Amino acid sequence: MKKRVLGILLFLSTAGCKAADIAPFPNATTVKRLDGSAISAADIDGTMKHLMSAGKVTGAAIAILNDGKVVYLKAYGMRDARNALTTDSVMSGASLTKVAFAYMVMQLVQEGLLDLDKPIYKYLPKPLPDYSRYADLAGDERYKQITSRMLLAHTSGFPNWRQFSDDRKLHIYFAPGSRYAYSGEGIALLQLVVEELTHKELEELMQERVFGPLGMTRTRMTWSLKFEANHAEGFDENGHSLGPQRRLKADAAGSMLTTPADFSRFVEAVLQGRGLKPETKDLMLSPQMAIAAKRQFPTLSTETTDKNKEIRLSYGLAWGLYWTPYGKAFFKEGHDDGWRNYTVCFDEPKTGILIMTNSSNGEGIYQELLETLEKNIFTPVEWEGFTPYNANR
Repeated sequence: MKKRVLGILLFLSTAGCKAADIAPFPNATTVKRLDGSAISAADIDGTMKHLMSAGKVTGAAIAILNDGKVVYLKAYGMRDARNALTTDSVMSGASLTKVAFAYMVMQLVQEGLLDLDKPIYKYLPKPLPDYSRYADLAGDERYKQITSRMLLAHTSGFPNWRQFSDDRKLHIYFAPGSRYAYSGEGIALLQLVVEELTHKELEELMQERVFGPLGMTRTRMTWSLKFEANHAEGFDENGHSLGPQRRLKADAAGSMLTTPADFSRFVEAVLQGRGLKPETKDLMLSPQMAIAAKRQFPTLSTETTDKNKEIRLSYGLAWGLYWTPYGKAFFKEGHDDGWRNYTVCFDEPKTGILIMTNSSNGEGIYQELLETLEKNIFTPVEWEGFTPYNANR
């Protein structure tokens, strides 16, 4: 028996893009797409293998949702130099963390513990600049205008991260609430507010309100020793390992460690509206700010375009939004060195997809994946900065 198991593991470790499917249910033989057509499991596998090879993607997992439920869940390629990626392999969620955090925050909102429009400084026991991390804001009273709604909608006036600024200090770059500019700093500030308000650490809050109730047993905001047996390493554009992300500090903007199986449960819950009242879910996925920026990054660029007016590109509360003939879509990216993740769901047909990769080349295959597996031709690829792997050929 031991020899047989070792033989299977050896096969998987040398299988390249061989699918390693350990889904907790049988995968559908066919999957419905947005336009009502179907794609077979064999064609999904063929598409994944071709694109991962052409795009030089080390490992990837996909979950496809039909009628509000995960019907297809598979992992492909490698989690490290020797072992196949599985749907239970722990990966960096990167900025997918933000929407899981927002789901928890919206629970506080529906319970009346947090008012989205109350200035956040009023929730703190001392002035915001008295916290060492926010001492740079001393003398700029505009911080008193910032609300939780602005922080979730990325309209606070903060940069993405202060370390990208010339002086590496935190500044408010425009009037809070006046325009969209994606900001990890804003989510980090809301984490401080929520922890002060609840008198609980973020890890405890997420386990109590999100990961536990949704059965996300291999998901944490910080590293756990139980992840050591099956975790992925990130790989750069040249296929060199960057190692795993053993996060030791909970960060609402990007520290979540999760698996494709676990995060597909989260996406399923959001699509179904579980854990939130209907009106709370609707609020979370309602446009807070229209987006005219030509690109999402660099976040403070003032270059604009009318290209995305047709799809009504906007931002809700931690989720991006756009409109299509199939109704509203909500989406979120996750981008870190060696990790590229993406999810997009259509609220009315209850259809969606989750893509998680451990490769800096992952974004290069998104467009073709979305168009082939979902018939989704509406994603604002240029705005999101997803350069197709074959763009220069």
